[in-house]
Amino acid sequence: LSEQASIHDDAELPEQLAAHPSDVVRCWAAHAATTGAGLSVEEKLNRAARFAADSHFGVREMAWLAVRGDIIQNLHESIAIITEWTKDRDENIRRFATEATRPRGVWCAHINVLKQNPESGLPLLEPLKSDSSKYVRDSVGNWLNDASKTRPDFVKDLCARWETESDTPETAYIIKKALRTIAKKGK
Repeated sequence: LSEQASIHDDAELPEQLAAHPSDVVRCWAAHAATTGAGLSVEEKLNRAARFAADSHFGVREMAWLAVRGDIIQNLHESIAIITEWTKDRDENIRRFATEATRPRGVWCAHINVLKQNPESGLPLLEPLKSDSSKYVRDSVGNWLNDASKTRPDFVKDLCARWETESDTPETAYIIKKALRTIAKKGK
């Protein structure tokens, strides 16, 4: 789509697709908007943000899936960029920050650096440890549960610290979700 729009000098097509009433078409638009030679990871992430805030779950999922490979290739730069997103008013944007960087994301490539060194994700996790949105809390808990499969020590230590630093029901919810695999294994 991007290539055809470029070949035919159609500057309106990307916007038409991004604003289309069909969620399937907006999924295509999310992928097309973040694909292209010469785009930096920051440009790709900024283009993905619009779709990360979409009203449809599928479009939001496509937003992070479309840039996950770029995030993996530019992990530290990507984390620095999307750490700012953890402060966004939109819960969908905040969720993107953790969902796009899950160490063992579902239906996508794992991020081996975060599986082995989940500490690198702390700039994303810390601001969300007591998030008001269950949608975000679920993602943070899943992120930590992913990390617990290779680094249970990190997850247990972080959850113990959060339990003392943030005595809220929101943090307790995340901790329970984060420790579920560890609890199941009885470790």
